[in-house]
Amino acid sequence: MILSKRTVIRAAMLSAAVTASLGVKAWTYSSRANDSEQALKYSYYRAMEDLSSSTDSISQTLEKELYAGSPEMHGKLSSQLLNYAANAKACLSQLPVDKSGLGNTYKFLSQVGNFSQAMSEKLSRGEKLTDDEYKKLTQLHKYSKDLCDAMWKLNDDIETGQTLVYPSDEQPDSELLSDGKGFEGFENSFENYPKLIYDGPFSDNILEKDPELLKGKEEVSREKALEKCILTLGIKSEDVPNLSYEYGKMPSYRFYDDDGKVSCAVTKKGGLVSYFLKTRRANSSDISNDDAIGYAEKFLESIGVTDMESTYYEVYDNVCTINFAYKQSDVLMYTDLIKVQVAMDNGDIVGYDARGYIVNHKERKKGDDLISVKRASKEISPVLDIKSEQLCFIPTEGTKEVLCYEFKCRSDTNRDVLVYINAKTAAEEQILMLEKSESGVLTV
Repeated sequence: MILSKRTVIRAAMLSAAVTASLGVKAWTYSSRANDSEQALKYSYYRAMEDLSSSTDSISQTLEKELYAGSPEMHGKLSSQLLNYAANAKACLSQLPVDKSGLGNTYKFLSQVGNFSQAMSEKLSRGEKLTDDEYKKLTQLHKYSKDLCDAMWKLNDDIETGQTLVYPSDEQPDSELLSDGKGFEGFENSFENYPKLIYDGPFSDNILEKDPELLKGKEEVSREKALEKCILTLGIKSEDVPNLSYEYGKMPSYRFYDDDGKVSCAVTKKGGLVSYFLKTRRANSSDISNDDAIGYAEKFLESIGVTDMESTYYEVYDNVCTINFAYKQSDVLMYTDLIKVQVAMDNGDIVGYDARGYIVNHKERKKGDDLISVKRASKEISPVLDIKSEQLCFIPTEGTKEVLCYEFKCRSDTNRDVLVYINAKTAAEEQILMLEKSESGVLTV
């Protein structure tokens, strides 16, 4: 059959179109494959980071179990451990690792929650934990810390490319996560594993309710708010020429400059500075931590905020952040919180956050039905040595607060522990562990 010139041209055009179409499809599929591969990699990265965080939480909660003294607290911690362990196992299952080589790790994650739950049930029956059970709990905590350290090390190796979650021609000498190398150390450390039959404190929920300090206050004008801003920061009005508004439970004027180096919020009701931030780099630490706390205390006095006591602080990037709590008579109010940031090069106040104080500050009454400190101390774990105590209000779940005795304790391993016993019911409300270092004093 003889083809016409038009037919030949049509065939050539069709062939070119088919080739182009196939090329586009091939590129599309290749692009999709690359996208899928990247998405898979990121899912592995996320699973590894979540696994590290979960093992961190397990370690901290197991340590709190050591210091818990009441069945209620053991029950609360046991429930937390079961959740953390389940999450860790779920993260493990998402990683490209041969699960048959992780038997000890899975076993540990299963038994840690079960053992804690068994202790909780025993205490709820009115029984006491034996010395052997405390010993096993101590061993569990040791292994949990080893696992935590191993997981964060493996997470760092993945982030730096020393361990890969996916084969790579560009890094042929790197270890591959599927080889199970990152888990070998912990898996092989179970030789003596016990055979078993789980930013400052109190600042997470401060902005969830209507501000106490603003109730009944009149609304101030923009001009009055700006005046309060420049007086508090010691600046000129032209330094913060811009205005925006904040809404929610604490409506405010927000003044700021063009470069984003200074910003300050003033509440519409009452005209109170709720926070400000001066963004500048402190290149050195020429003052001590105690000096920084002194500068912060003087600043609070200068703006008329009194009866505040410094509690915890942290130094990061040459800036010291100090947490202050209001003290009424002999009672410390962890709910009435102010944070002050001090530049360590010259003592300049570069940050201030009084939203917790504005939300919660009010006069409280202790009441006459308090248990004695001696009675409250009986709820403290026998492995803890009480160093001091004081009354305080701490927030509970939701937006409530409870009056407690705060016991500052020392464990037999020289760990500083804070235990909070309800001053009316003797219930163990909270356990926190103090982390002290050159960079500050924080709680976990």
